Amino acid sequence: MRAVIQRVSKASVTVEGRTIAQIGNGILVLLGVKQDDSKKEAELLAKKTANLRIFNDEQGKMNISLLDIEGEALVVSQFTLYGNCKKGRRPSFIDAALPEKADLLYQEYVQYLKDEHITVQTGQFQAMMQVELVNEGPVTIILDSAEL
Repeated sequence: MRAVIQRVSKASVTVEGRTIAQIGNGILVLLGVKQDDSKKEAELLAKKTANLRIFNDEQGKMNISLLDIEGEALVVSQFTLYGNCKKGRRPSFIDAALPEKADLLYQEYVQYLKDEHITVQTGQFQAMMQVELVNEGPVTIILDSAEL
């Protein structure tokens, strides 16, 4: 699994002109699922996400986690995170999980975040979404379960 995590002061998802999810202070997570991922990767990545110290303490150092600030998470499925552009100019998505498996592990990841007592909003799986955010910092971190 791969996650692009952005520290935000607010973020939202709109589908067909209707806002379906929005959060305040917290993180926006763009989540990609790979073919060979399992619940193990979902749990590992969710725990890392919840405890990632990317919020500033009183001295201005990134030393506080999402849990510490009681922040929210907006999780959006994004298979394009497994786009491979090594050959040609058009990305290949052969490494991305098929939709049925991707949705299952996406939901598992969300549930693991909720198990950590994080308030979670989600995008709509397989929908054309408009994602808006205010990235604070900017702070953007890429996590890959294969590297944890």
